[in-house]
Amino acid sequence: MPRHPGDVLITVDELAAALGSGRRPVLLDVRWRLGDPDGRRHHLAGHLPGAVYVDLDTELSDPPTARDGRHPLPDVARLQAAARRWGISDGTDVVAYDDTGNLAAARAWWLLTWAGVTGVRLLDGGYRAWRDGGGAVEQGDVQPAPGTVTLRPGALPVVDADGAARTATHGVLLDARAAERYRGDQEPVDPRAGHIPGAVSAPTTDNLTPDGRFRPAAELAERFARLGAGGGPVAVYCGSGVTASHQIAALRIAGLPAALYPGSWSQWSNEPGRPVATGDDNPRG
Repeated sequence: MPRHPGDVLITVDELAAALGSGRRPVLLDVRWRLGDPDGRRHHLAGHLPGAVYVDLDTELSDPPTARDGRHPLPDVARLQAAARRWGISDGTDVVAYDDTGNLAAARAWWLLTWAGVTGVRLLDGGYRAWRDGGGAVEQGDVQPAPGTVTLRPGALPVVDADGAARTATHGVLLDARAAERYRGDQEPVDPRAGHIPGAVSAPTTDNLTPDGRFRPAAELAERFARLGAGGGPVAVYCGSGVTASHQIAALRIAGLPAALYPGSWSQWSNEPGRPVATGDDNPRG
Protein backbone atom coordinates (compact mmCIF):
# COMPACT_ATOMS: atom_id res chain seq x y z
CA MET A 1 0.00 0.00 0.00
CA PRO A 2 1.19 3.58 -0.50
CA ARG A 3 2.88 5.07 2.55
CA HIS A 4 2.27 8.50 4.04
CA PRO A 5 4.18 10.50 6.63
CA GLY A 6 4.83 8.28 9.60
CA ASP A 7 3.46 5.24 7.74
CA VAL A 8 0.11 5.91 9.42
CA LEU A 9 -2.46 6.94 6.81
CA ILE A 10 -4.04 5.76 3.58
CA THR A 11 -6.40 7.89 1.50
CA VAL A 12 -9.76 6.82 0.10
CA ASP A 13 -8.39 6.70 -3.45
CA GLU A 14 -5.39 4.66 -2.39
CA LEU A 15 -7.56 2.22 -0.47
CA ALA A 16 -9.91 1.80 -3.43
CA ALA A 17 -6.90 0.94 -5.60
CA ALA A 18 -5.57 -1.50 -2.99
CA LEU A 19 -8.92 -3.27 -2.75
CA GLY A 20 -8.82 -3.86 -6.49
CA SER A 21 -5.25 -5.16 -6.47
CA GLY A 22 -3.82 -8.56 -5.81
CA ARG A 23 -2.73 -7.45 -2.33
CA ARG A 24 -6.05 -6.70 -0.71
CA PRO A 25 -5.72 -5.39 2.87
CA VAL A 26 -7.75 -6.64 5.79
CA LEU A 27 -10.29 -3.97 6.72
CA LEU A 28 -11.17 -3.41 10.39
CA ASP A 29 -14.33 -1.50 11.29
CA VAL A 30 -13.68 -0.12 14.80
CA ARG A 31 -16.74 2.06 15.25
CA TRP A 32 -16.98 2.92 18.94
CA ARG A 33 -17.54 6.01 21.01
CA LEU A 34 -18.00 6.67 24.71
CA GLY A 35 -21.69 6.30 25.54
CA ASP A 36 -22.62 4.55 22.27
CA PRO A 37 -22.78 0.75 22.66
CA ASP A 38 -24.14 0.17 19.15
CA GLY A 39 -20.97 -0.10 17.08
CA ARG A 40 -21.88 -3.57 15.83
CA ARG A 41 -25.35 -2.40 14.82
CA HIS A 42 -23.81 0.48 12.86
CA HIS A 43 -21.47 -2.02 11.19
CA LEU A 44 -24.29 -4.35 10.19
CA ALA A 45 -26.23 -1.44 8.71
CA GLY A 46 -23.36 -0.49 6.40
CA HIS A 47 -19.59 -0.97 6.19
CA LEU A 48 -16.74 -0.99 3.69
CA PRO A 49 -16.78 -4.11 1.49
CA GLY A 50 -15.31 -7.05 3.38
CA ALA A 51 -14.66 -5.09 6.58
CA VAL A 52 -14.62 -7.08 9.81
CA TYR A 53 -16.22 -5.57 12.90
CA VAL A 54 -13.80 -5.14 15.83
CA ASP A 55 -15.22 -4.58 19.30
CA LEU A 56 -12.99 -2.14 21.16
CA ASP A 57 -14.27 -3.04 24.63
CA THR A 58 -13.88 -6.82 24.32
CA GLU A 59 -11.22 -7.38 21.62
CA LEU A 60 -8.91 -4.37 21.92
CA SER A 61 -8.98 -4.27 25.73
CA ASP A 62 -8.96 -6.55 28.74
CA PRO A 63 -11.86 -6.22 31.23
CA PRO A 64 -11.82 -2.94 33.18
CA THR A 65 -10.51 -2.79 36.74
CA ALA A 66 -9.80 0.05 39.13
CA ARG A 67 -6.18 -1.15 39.30
CA ASP A 68 -5.55 -1.24 35.53
CA GLY A 69 -8.07 1.26 34.14
CA ARG A 70 -11.13 1.13 31.92
CA HIS A 71 -9.37 -0.23 28.80
CA PRO A 72 -6.27 -2.20 29.85
CA LEU A 73 -4.05 -3.52 27.09
CA PRO A 74 -5.38 -6.94 26.05
CA ASP A 75 -3.57 -10.14 26.85
CA VAL A 76 -1.29 -10.77 23.86
CA ALA A 77 -2.47 -14.35 23.30
CA ARG A 78 -6.07 -13.17 23.26
CA LEU A 79 -5.23 -10.29 20.92
CA GLN A 80 -3.41 -12.69 18.61
CA ALA A 81 -6.45 -15.00 18.52
CA ALA A 82 -8.64 -12.00 17.65
CA ALA A 83 -6.23 -10.80 14.94
CA ARG A 84 -6.27 -14.25 13.36
CA ARG A 85 -10.06 -14.26 13.57
CA TRP A 86 -10.05 -10.96 11.65
CA GLY A 87 -8.05 -12.64 8.89
CA ILE A 88 -4.59 -11.20 9.57
CA SER A 89 -1.51 -13.22 8.69
CA ASP A 90 2.18 -12.30 8.82
CA GLY A 91 2.80 -9.82 6.01
CA THR A 92 -0.87 -8.84 5.69
CA ASP A 93 -1.66 -5.16 5.15
CA VAL A 94 -4.35 -3.81 7.49
CA VAL A 95 -6.57 -0.72 7.27
CA ALA A 96 -8.63 0.36 10.29
CA TYR A 97 -11.38 2.97 10.26
CA ASP A 98 -14.31 4.34 12.25
CA ASP A 99 -16.77 7.21 11.93
CA THR A 100 -15.19 9.58 14.50
CA GLY A 101 -12.01 10.77 12.80
CA ASN A 102 -10.17 7.55 13.76
CA LEU A 103 -10.38 8.35 17.47
CA ALA A 104 -11.31 4.69 18.09
CA ALA A 105 -9.62 3.04 15.10
CA ALA A 106 -6.27 4.43 16.25
CA ARG A 107 -6.47 1.98 19.17
CA ALA A 108 -6.33 -0.91 16.66
CA TRP A 109 -3.53 0.84 14.75
CA TRP A 110 -1.50 1.31 17.94
CA LEU A 111 -2.08 -2.18 19.32
CA LEU A 112 -1.23 -4.03 16.12
CA THR A 113 1.81 -1.83 15.47
CA TRP A 114 2.95 -2.32 19.09
CA ALA A 115 2.51 -6.07 18.54
CA GLY A 116 4.80 -6.09 15.51
CA VAL A 117 2.38 -5.86 12.58
CA THR A 118 4.14 -3.50 10.16
CA GLY A 119 1.51 -2.77 7.50
CA VAL A 120 -1.24 -1.10 9.55
CA ARG A 121 -2.82 2.14 8.29
CA LEU A 122 -5.74 4.37 9.25
CA LEU A 123 -8.22 5.36 6.54
CA ASP A 124 -7.89 9.15 6.62
CA GLY A 125 -11.37 10.58 7.16
CA GLY A 126 -12.81 7.16 7.96
CA TYR A 127 -16.25 5.93 6.96
CA ARG A 128 -17.50 9.43 6.15
CA ALA A 129 -14.67 10.08 3.69
CA TRP A 130 -15.28 6.71 2.03
CA ARG A 131 -18.96 7.46 1.54
CA ASP A 132 -18.31 11.06 0.43
CA GLY A 133 -15.85 9.71 -2.12
CA GLY A 134 -18.48 7.43 -3.63
CA GLY A 135 -17.14 4.24 -2.11
CA ALA A 136 -19.39 1.20 -2.07
CA VAL A 137 -20.74 -0.20 1.18
CA GLU A 138 -22.32 -3.49 2.12
CA GLN A 139 -24.51 -4.73 4.94
CA GLY A 140 -24.44 -7.73 7.24
CA ASP A 141 -21.77 -9.66 9.08
CA VAL A 142 -18.38 -10.62 7.63
CA GLN A 143 -16.60 -13.85 8.56
CA PRO A 144 -13.17 -13.90 6.89
CA ALA A 145 -10.91 -16.90 6.45
CA PRO A 146 -8.76 -17.17 9.61
CA GLY A 147 -5.27 -15.72 9.51
CA THR A 148 -2.04 -17.01 11.00
CA VAL A 149 -0.32 -13.88 12.33
CA THR A 150 2.12 -14.16 15.22
CA LEU A 151 2.21 -11.10 17.48
CA ARG A 152 5.41 -9.92 19.12
CA PRO A 153 4.68 -7.00 21.48
CA GLY A 154 7.11 -4.21 22.26
CA ALA A 155 7.50 -2.39 18.94
CA LEU A 156 6.07 0.82 20.46
CA PRO A 157 6.98 2.23 23.89
CA VAL A 158 4.70 2.31 26.91
CA VAL A 159 5.01 3.86 30.37
CA ASP A 160 3.30 3.01 33.64
CA ALA A 161 1.97 5.55 36.15
CA ASP A 162 5.42 6.20 37.63
CA GLY A 163 6.84 6.60 34.13
CA ALA A 164 4.12 9.09 33.27
CA ALA A 165 4.96 11.11 36.38
CA ARG A 166 8.66 11.11 35.46
CA THR A 167 7.88 12.22 31.91
CA ALA A 168 5.81 15.12 33.24
CA THR A 169 8.92 16.27 35.12
CA HIS A 170 11.73 15.39 32.71
CA GLY A 171 9.98 15.50 29.33
CA VAL A 172 6.51 16.30 28.00
CA LEU A 173 3.38 14.46 29.15
CA LEU A 174 0.43 15.24 26.89
CA ASP A 175 -3.15 14.95 28.17
CA ALA A 176 -5.27 14.05 25.13
CA ARG A 177 -8.67 14.59 26.81
CA ALA A 178 -10.96 17.55 26.27
CA ALA A 179 -9.69 20.73 27.93
CA GLU A 180 -12.56 20.85 30.43
CA ARG A 181 -11.64 17.41 31.74
CA TYR A 182 -7.96 18.39 31.94
CA ARG A 183 -8.87 21.47 33.99
CA GLY A 184 -11.18 19.44 36.23
CA ASP A 185 -14.26 21.46 35.28
CA GLN A 186 -16.08 18.15 34.82
CA GLU A 187 -15.36 14.45 35.04
CA PRO A 188 -18.15 12.29 33.60
CA VAL A 189 -16.51 8.87 34.00
CA ASP A 190 -13.61 8.63 36.43
CA PRO A 191 -13.56 9.05 40.24
CA ARG A 192 -11.51 12.27 40.46
CA ALA A 193 -11.41 15.35 38.25
CA GLY A 194 -8.24 17.06 37.06
CA HIS A 195 -4.97 15.93 35.51
CA ILE A 196 -1.55 14.49 36.27
CA PRO A 197 0.60 17.31 37.72
CA GLY A 198 2.87 18.78 35.05
CA ALA A 199 0.88 17.36 32.13
CA VAL A 200 0.14 19.60 29.15
CA SER A 201 -3.40 19.91 27.79
CA ALA A 202 -3.43 18.69 24.18
CA PRO A 203 -6.97 17.65 23.13
CA THR A 204 -6.62 14.99 20.47
CA THR A 205 -9.51 16.42 18.46
CA ASP A 206 -7.24 19.35 17.59
CA ASN A 207 -5.27 16.91 15.40
CA LEU A 208 -8.19 16.83 12.97
CA THR A 209 -9.67 19.08 10.32
CA PRO A 210 -13.43 19.76 10.45
CA ASP A 211 -14.09 16.86 8.06
CA GLY A 212 -12.34 14.35 10.33
CA ARG A 213 -9.02 14.04 8.49
CA PHE A 214 -5.62 14.43 10.13
CA ARG A 215 -4.04 17.84 9.73
CA PRO A 216 -0.98 17.96 7.45
CA ALA A 217 2.30 16.79 8.95
CA ALA A 218 3.75 20.31 9.05
CA GLU A 219 0.74 21.65 10.97
CA LEU A 220 0.92 18.78 13.44
CA ALA A 221 4.66 19.31 13.92
CA GLU A 222 4.03 22.99 14.61
CA ARG A 223 1.27 22.16 17.07
CA PHE A 224 3.40 19.72 19.06
CA ALA A 225 6.38 22.08 19.03
CA ARG A 226 4.17 24.73 20.67
CA LEU A 227 3.28 22.15 23.31
CA GLY A 228 6.96 21.53 24.03
CA ALA A 229 7.41 18.18 22.27
CA GLY A 230 10.58 17.44 20.36
CA GLY A 231 13.37 18.10 22.84
CA GLY A 232 13.07 15.06 25.06
CA PRO A 233 10.85 12.12 25.96
CA VAL A 234 7.15 12.41 25.18
CA ALA A 235 4.30 10.33 26.62
CA VAL A 236 0.55 10.56 26.15
CA TYR A 237 -2.46 9.67 28.26
CA CYS A 238 -6.21 10.25 28.01
CA GLY A 239 -9.17 8.81 29.89
CA SER A 240 -8.42 5.15 29.30
CA GLY A 241 -5.72 4.83 26.66
CA VAL A 242 -7.95 5.01 23.57
CA THR A 243 -7.76 8.56 22.23
CA ALA A 244 -4.16 8.76 23.44
CA SER A 245 -3.42 6.25 20.67
CA HIS A 246 -4.78 8.80 18.19
CA GLN A 247 -2.42 11.41 19.64
CA ILE A 248 0.50 9.03 19.15
CA ALA A 249 -0.56 8.51 15.52
CA ALA A 250 -0.59 12.29 15.03
CA LEU A 251 2.83 12.60 16.67
CA ARG A 252 4.17 9.89 14.38
CA ILE A 253 2.83 11.73 11.33
CA ALA A 254 4.71 14.77 12.65
CA GLY A 255 7.88 12.69 12.97
CA LEU A 256 7.88 12.51 16.77
CA PRO A 257 8.06 9.28 18.81
CA ALA A 258 5.91 9.00 21.93
CA ALA A 259 5.05 6.46 24.59
CA LEU A 260 1.53 5.48 25.64
CA TYR A 261 0.39 5.41 29.25
CA PRO A 262 -2.25 2.68 28.83
CA GLY A 263 -3.90 3.01 32.25
CA SER A 264 -4.29 6.77 31.74
CA TRP A 265 -6.56 8.87 33.93
CA SER A 266 -8.90 5.96 34.71
CA GLN A 267 -6.01 4.23 36.47
CA TRP A 268 -4.30 7.28 37.95
CA SER A 269 -7.50 8.73 39.45
CA ASN A 270 -8.32 5.40 41.14
CA GLU A 271 -5.06 5.42 43.11
CA PRO A 272 -5.63 7.59 46.23
CA GLY A 273 -1.94 8.31 46.67
CA ARG A 274 -1.54 9.86 43.22
CA PRO A 275 -1.60 13.68 43.23
CA VAL A 276 -4.11 15.55 41.09
CA ALA A 277 -3.84 19.04 39.62
CA THR A 278 -6.69 21.24 38.39
CA GLY A 279 -6.94 24.35 36.28
CA ASP A 280 -4.54 25.53 33.57
CA ASP A 281 -1.37 24.94 35.53
CA ASN A 282 0.94 24.68 32.52
CA PRO A 283 1.46 27.71 30.28
CA ARG A 284 1.99 25.51 27.20
CA GLY A 285 -1.46 23.91 27.55
